[in-house]
Amino acid sequence: MNDPAETADDEVLPSPSQGSVLEVLWVSTRLGLTSFGGPVAHLGYFHEEYVKRKKWIDEQSYADLVALCQFLPGPASSQVGIAIGIARARLLGGVAAWIGFTFPSALALIAFAFGIGAFASASDAGWLHGLKVVAVAVVAQAVWGMARSLCPDRERATIAVLASIATLVWPTAAAQLSSIAIAGLVGLVIFPGTAISSLSHMRFPVGKKTGIAAWVVFFTLLLGLPLLRQITPGHALEVFDSFFRVGSVVFGGGHVVLPLLQAEVVGPGWVTNEQFVAGYGAAQAVPGPLFTFSAYLGAVMGHEPNGWTGALLALAAIFLPSFLLIVGALPFWDLLRAVPVFQSALKGINAAVVGLLLTALYKPVWTSAIYSPADFGLGLVAFGLLMFWKCPPWLVVVVTAVGGEALSRI
Repeated sequence: MNDPAETADDEVLPSPSQGSVLEVLWVSTRLGLTSFGGPVAHLGYFHEEYVKRKKWIDEQSYADLVALCQFLPGPASSQVGIAIGIARARLLGGVAAWIGFTFPSALALIAFAFGIGAFASASDAGWLHGLKVVAVAVVAQAVWGMARSLCPDRERATIAVLASIATLVWPTAAAQLSSIAIAGLVGLVIFPGTAISSLSHMRFPVGKKTGIAAWVVFFTLLLGLPLLRQITPGHALEVFDSFFRVGSVVFGGGHVVLPLLQAEVVGPGWVTNEQFVAGYGAAQAVPGPLFTFSAYLGAVMGHEPNGWTGALLALAAIFLPSFLLIVGALPFWDLLRAVPVFQSALKGINAAVVGLLLTALYKPVWTSAIYSPADFGLGLVAFGLLMFWKCPPWLVVVVTAVGGEALSRI
C-alpha cells in the first residue's frame, strides 16, 4: 500500500513487505560475521541470504541494484546491503544494515590496532586459506544463479562472456564501467520495446525530495570540506575530509582504495608505512568490507583524534559518501528503470554484470584460493553444501575453515 502521508511530488512506493530495524540488524550482523572473500563474495552471500532465503528482494531487483552500485563510487557490496536494508525497514533499516555488516570487522581491526595481534601472523594460517576457498564456492553459486536468471538466451550469454573477457584483458574500474555502458547500448538494439509488465514490482521507500537532499549534502561536503580545511585547519577536520574524499572517488571498492588511503595517511605522516602494511595484513583475516581498514588507520594515528575516537571518525567519513549516494540514487533509479526503453538497456547491463562476476570468480577469488587438488576438492565440498544440501552460508564457512586448517596440517 502507498503511504497516504506522502505528497504527490515525493511519492514513495514501499517494497512489498516491511520488516523491523532489529530484524535487519540481526541478519546483517550475521552476514558481517561470516562474509569472507571480498566484495564479489559479499554479493554472493547477499544473494543467498536476501534473495534465496529471506526473499526480502526479488531476483530482478537484486540484479538491477547490483548494476546501479557498479556505477556509483564506493564499496558496491556495502551499498547493495544498505539499499536492501532501506527496502526492508526504510532509512533506519539502511543504517542498521550498514552497522551490522560493517562493525564486526571494524571492531576486530580496532582491537588489532590496540595491540591484540590475533591476526598478526594469520596470513599463512590454514583456516584463513579455507575462508578463501569458501569464497570460491559462494561466488560460483551466485554466478550460476544469476546467470540462469539474467542470461537465459544466447544473446545475453554472449554479452556476459564478452564482458568477462574484456575485464580479464583490461582489469580496471574503467573497463568495468565501459563494459556495462556498452552492454546497455547493445541491449537497446537487441531487445527493443521491452514490455513494462516484465518490470519487477519492487520499490525502495525513498522519496525524491530525500534523494535530492542526499545529493546536496554529498556535494556540499565533497566541495566544502577542502575549503573549510584551509580556513580552519585541525587534525579532526583533516581526517574527516581525507577519508570522505577517498570514499567519494573510488570506483570498484575493495583493494582499489588502498593506494589512495596510503597517500592520504602515510604521505602526511599520520601513519607509518609499517603500520599501514600490518593493518592491511590484518584486514585480510576479517570478514566484511575492506573499507573497515579505515577504522584501524584512525585508531593508530599518531595525532589526536586517534584510538576509538579516530577509528569511528575515519570509519564514518569513508562510508558516509556511500550512504548519501545510494539514498540519492534510489528514487531516480526507480523512475528510470520503469521506462520501457531503459528496461531493454538493463537486460544488457545485467548480463554484463554476470560477466563481471564471472571474471572476479577467476581473479582474484579462484587465483588466490585454489592452489592444489586438495583446495579444489575442499571448494567442491563447500559448493555442494551450498547448492545441493542448502546449508546456511555461516555453517559452510565454519566447515571450510576447519577443512583448510586440517589440510594445512597434513
